Amino acid sequence: MEASNILVGVVGKTNVGKSTFFAAATEVSVAIENRPFTTIEPNIGVGYVRKRCVHVELGLPKCDAVNSICLNGDRLIPVKMMDVAGLVPGAHKGRGLGNKFLDDLRRADVLILVVDASGSTDPEGVPVGPGSFDPVEEVESMISEIDEWMYGIISKDWDKFARTVDTGGVTDVAGAIAQRLSGLSIRKMHVASALEETGLSAKKLTTWSKEELRLFIKTLRKIAKPIVVAANKADIPAAEEGVKRLKEALEPRGIPVIPTSAVAELALRRAAKAGLIKYKPGDPDFKIVDESRLTRRQLEALEMIRERVLKKWGSTGVQQVLNTAVFDVLGMITVYPVEDANKYTDKQGRVLPDVLLVPRGTTVREVAYMIHTDLGKTFLYAVNAKTKRRIGESYVVQDGDVIKIVAAAAKR
Repeated sequence: MEASNILVGVVGKTNVGKSTFFAAATEVSVAIENRPFTTIEPNIGVGYVRKRCVHVELGLPKCDAVNSICLNGDRLIPVKMMDVAGLVPGAHKGRGLGNKFLDDLRRADVLILVVDASGSTDPEGVPVGPGSFDPVEEVESMISEIDEWMYGIISKDWDKFARTVDTGGVTDVAGAIAQRLSGLSIRKMHVASALEETGLSAKKLTTWSKEELRLFIKTLRKIAKPIVVAANKADIPAAEEGVKRLKEALEPRGIPVIPTSAVAELALRRAAKAGLIKYKPGDPDFKIVDESRLTRRQLEALEMIRERVLKKWGSTGVQQVLNTAVFDVLGMITVYPVEDANKYTDKQGRVLPDVLLVPRGTTVREVAYMIHTDLGKTFLYAVNAKTKRRIGESYVVQDGDVIKIVAAAAKR
């Protein structure tokens, strides 16, 4: 099963539950130990965002999901995830595994910053008593490391680059900067937005002060590699105050904060996989299948998860973090391509087999290109399967659209 082209980076300092979060989100077996630098090579896996399947809205009894999974009316759509080596203060200068860690982030579209909301790890990732360390300070430190890493890359030979742009008659400044930063998966629209937000679009690059360059880079990172905070270890009582502080400090700045218990989610997923409980990622509760199959210790552990996490926070938070990152922060929506607009099927007669994650604002012709380059090139028109109306190439697709692409016959 293929994941979309979206890459979600899971970052944070050591011992905050970062690898546990990744394992819970992807069910990929990774090294989970209570020691620094357990994760040295980046772990790559597939997580799933969850959305109500359009077959429910259409009143169909079921769908035949192929590139995703449909569970009781919920579509689980794959996205690539990467868990990278833990951060320590000074990472951007190469301390610890800093440069390696940060280089692994080049391709990420959005970052999930896992922090210890209970304040039970110090800046170096060493376990301490709950409430000993400020999680807000932890977030600020991590963001600073990422910003400084980007500054180091972009500021290198900046003066030479700026002179070349200013004296070379370059009219597309945003395009030139984006081309220089293509290795960071930064696109022209990101650069243009950062130039506009900082008020630097009208200034020649050679006139930028160091402070203006820093401001531009911080703004560009915020736009091109946005952050969602997973306030982890929410099962520990001390985390309640930490979550409150994180929300007060970060959400006014546009950084979502979601209370999370990765260890609880991992336990629930493994219990569900073993057939001991019925549980779907993101659910507010679970159902025990047969109590006689569980030991007293297992029953107590499950009840503790229910009381300390599910009843308190509404979920373990893991699924909500991933959904927030992809749907809210990246602004992705779902589109279902079909061959038969009346039966909602593909050529094989499968009902709604595929779902695409596309950026909000995508045109139907751009969707055609995503399906296949030739389909985009020979595009004639499309049909909105819900309304049965013909739509042109400039139609902007909406969340949950079911679309049939009509293209010219390929020339032989």
